[in-house]
Amino acid sequence: MKTVKFQLEPLTCPSCINKIENVLSRKDGVKEVKVLFNSSKVKVSFNEETITPAEIIGILHKLGYPLKSAETAA
Repeated sequence: MKTVKFQLEPLTCPSCINKIENVLSRKDGVKEVKVLFNSSKVKVSFNEETITPAEIIGILHKLGYPLKSAETAA
């Protein structure tokens, strides 16, 4: 299990949280998704053998949420 924190461009509405969490949590290999509205961070725990950070970034981009950075969480 791996956890990565993704820093997005500033989120503009609280409904963004539901959209991101609902879409990512339904993807195979994603175990947990937590979106922090005030800091525009998305923390995703996932199985690296099923989904990659690049795939998660692609999903976020398709949803309309540009990525500023990503870091592996401790």
